[in-house]
Amino acid sequence: MAIESPSTSAAPAASPPVASVPPRLSGRARLVLFVLCAAQFMVALDFSVLNVALPVLGKDLGLSTTGLQWAITAFALPSGGFLLLFGRIADLYGRRRLFLAGLTVFGGSSLLATLAWDPASFLAGRALQGLGAAVIVPTGMSLLTTTFPEGPLRDRALGISGTLLSLGFTVGMVAGGVLTDTLGWRSTMGLLALASAVVLVPAPKVLEESRTTDRPRLDVPGAVSVTGGLLALIYALSTAAERGFGGADVLVTLVLGVTLLAAFVVVESRSAAPLVSLPMLRRRTVAFGNLGGLLTFSMMSTVVFVLTLYLQEVLDLSPFATGLVFGVQGVLSVVAGMYAPKVIGRIGARRTLALSLLGQGLFIGALLGLGTESGVWLATAAVSLASMCHLGAIIAYGLTVTSGIPNEQQGLATGLVTTTQQVGLTVGIPLLGVLATTQDTLFDGVRTVVAVAGAVLLAAGAAVAAGLRRS
Repeated sequence: MAIESPSTSAAPAASPPVASVPPRLSGRARLVLFVLCAAQFMVALDFSVLNVALPVLGKDLGLSTTGLQWAITAFALPSGGFLLLFGRIADLYGRRRLFLAGLTVFGGSSLLATLAWDPASFLAGRALQGLGAAVIVPTGMSLLTTTFPEGPLRDRALGISGTLLSLGFTVGMVAGGVLTDTLGWRSTMGLLALASAVVLVPAPKVLEESRTTDRPRLDVPGAVSVTGGLLALIYALSTAAERGFGGADVLVTLVLGVTLLAAFVVVESRSAAPLVSLPMLRRRTVAFGNLGGLLTFSMMSTVVFVLTLYLQEVLDLSPFATGLVFGVQGVLSVVAGMYAPKVIGRIGARRTLALSLLGQGLFIGALLGLGTESGVWLATAAVSLASMCHLGAIIAYGLTVTSGIPNEQQGLATGLVTTTQQVGLTVGIPLLGVLATTQDTLFDGVRTVVAVAGAVLLAAGAAVAAGLRRS
């Protein structure tokens, strides 16, 4: 990839090298970074932009209240279930090729969802959006890590990508409300169709093909078991968020998901060309890095969810005022994204990950000071500072997991990173969100979730620090 270093003039042999000056991104490298980060931002936007529009959407299309969950689940199922599979296929058959295909599917399905004429056509569009996202996320990340070499350039690129990922979720929450109020719910899906076109136009010109040099066979049994297991697990947890864990379909799919994932481990241990290398999973950087990533995503998404309920249903804030609270969070996340690579450069990705998890846990714990009459300022400050630490953890765990991995396995490593991300975003709310709705009052439920999330993150920070210290 074209990366510019400052020019050097002739100097005496005794002079120190000029290489201490950080390398700069060329114009072409900036375009590559724009395309890849814009695609990640677009997918993150899709996770939240529709939430506020669901009641209006349901009335327009005739979706029942129970059926509205499928507007989210239809996207989450394929987007989380097929990540590892598409990450590996991209390694074997071309990351650029699959990335462009994913963008095309995502854009076309967003247009279908925009023009949907009944529930079936809308849910089909959402499912295809999820499938496109399952291609875009791992291929985009592996293109980024294979384009930018380890060191300051990759740190900077992942810093920008992580910032936009976090910002996309927040912007989606604010933009969804504004668009729904002014242009209607269809504009939320139209925005995604437009964004995919903006990314797809320059992508073929600036991205270079990247794949492994050898062509081993695809691990079909592994692909079937892990994809089926993730699909079943995500379905069970997503459905449990709406109807609890007592339903027969929830219990059956939960057991099926766990069984298939256990079978996946057995299959991979015997496969000549495994989809996931078990020795890679035994690397401390991969194991503890992904643990940190899973918990930072799952706990933060849950805290944002319950805070939205708290601000609107306990403090009676309007959706617009609630959006402003999370707007502050988004701005500070951008600031964190600017400085996180510098912190990582000073103390390393592993220490940054552990400290970020600990800081996130402390600031979330501060939310225990919320009251039933006031708490807007505390909520704004605490969730914003926690989000800054969250952003640092996102960048640091991506660097921790992918560092030291050869290029031919980057799709596999980044597939693990992005699967962790998507599963974290999916399982947090079903697992902890139930606590918010099963207490005597919503306020008690919010305090319970905050306490559990803070404690989990503090424990995770300590575990990651101990585990990575010995690696």
